[in-house]
Amino acid sequence: MCHTADQGVAIATVDVDRARRETPGCATVTHLNNAGAALPPAVVTDTVIAHLQRESRIGGYEAAAEAAERVEDVYRSLARLIGADPDEIAVVENATRAWDMAFYGFGFRPGDRILTTRAEYASNVIALLQVARRTGAVVELVDDDEHGQIDVSDLGRRLDETVKLVALTHVPSSGGLVNPAAEVGKLTRAAGVPFLLDACQSVGQIPIDVREIGCDLLSATGRKFLRAPRGTGFLYARRELAQRLEPPLLDLHAASWPAPDRYEIRPDARRFETWETNYATKLGLGAAADYALSWDVEATTGRIAMLGEALRQRLRDLPGVSVHDRGARLGGIVTFTVAGVDAAEVKRTLGAAGINTSTSSADYAQWHLKGRGLDDVVRASVHYYNTEEELDRLCRHLPR
Repeated sequence: MCHTADQGVAIATVDVDRARRETPGCATVTHLNNAGAALPPAVVTDTVIAHLQRESRIGGYEAAAEAAERVEDVYRSLARLIGADPDEIAVVENATRAWDMAFYGFGFRPGDRILTTRAEYASNVIALLQVARRTGAVVELVDDDEHGQIDVSDLGRRLDETVKLVALTHVPSSGGLVNPAAEVGKLTRAAGVPFLLDACQSVGQIPIDVREIGCDLLSATGRKFLRAPRGTGFLYARRELAQRLEPPLLDLHAASWPAPDRYEIRPDARRFETWETNYATKLGLGAAADYALSWDVEATTGRIAMLGEALRQRLRDLPGVSVHDRGARLGGIVTFTVAGVDAAEVKRTLGAAGINTSTSSADYAQWHLKGRGLDDVVRASVHYYNTEEELDRLCRHLPR
């Protein structure tokens, strides 16, 4: 099945029948909330359940020992997915914990500057403001360009020796924007400034290669476009930088205790982990990475972009509906409002018809949505297993 995407995306070929056949939820719901949590393929759910059953039969420690090599495969699969090395991967509970473990590892001082953008996610902003209050570091917003994405020229003008970190959300959760991360990476590499990329919405949606992007740290979740279980996430930490960061929390997994008055932090990215973990969902995360790698990522990316633009065009044609996505490049997250109808009511109406969507609140995107005079928007997010018939179904069931 072939589809042509706008915005310069090449023709993409995806076996949609296979994708839907291998995704049980496609038979029961029109799922357009993939930016919240995508439907997992059967192999992911089966992997999690199988390990839980094994734990119930032989014991948790014993099941983990039995699966030790498969657990190591998780790191190899995630590394392959984003172009890293396995020792640069830490598997943690979620993307927020991954981002925090990296960010709080920096020793900021008074006058240090942290550069970020207006589209940064609320949890990240709260951490930025907390550290600024604690340390005297300064958080600065880089301007948007005419497309609503990070203004790379403004970033270049701001970079100097006082900038200790650039923090960028690759794909904001409150709109369809895809920020030009690789352009940011070129500037930060040249300036010798660490670059922390929140890839929560981009891993699984668009191709990621940390070497090409030039980021030093990358945080990601499992539950969104990667289609892994909830409560899973991972961190990429470039080897040379990881060894200079001291995580805010350490335990007997992240560090050793070689003498009564001394500890040593392990040299690899697993310094950002803790000893206790959910092995069943960790294996499920690995299964999701392997499943993603079984597809042509350029093809799935093209289909997601095509479906996102197809939905925007359908919504623009409806009276009283306004689409709010901005960006030179747009992905699979589509945000809109219906005149005279609260976003939460739109979501409820669609949900009653078996159509999953979400809402984005300005409370979570003060600089992004509230700055544009938007309080709440409906968020419909597509994946490659969605169909154009499902987009039509959403449009038919919108409240008028």
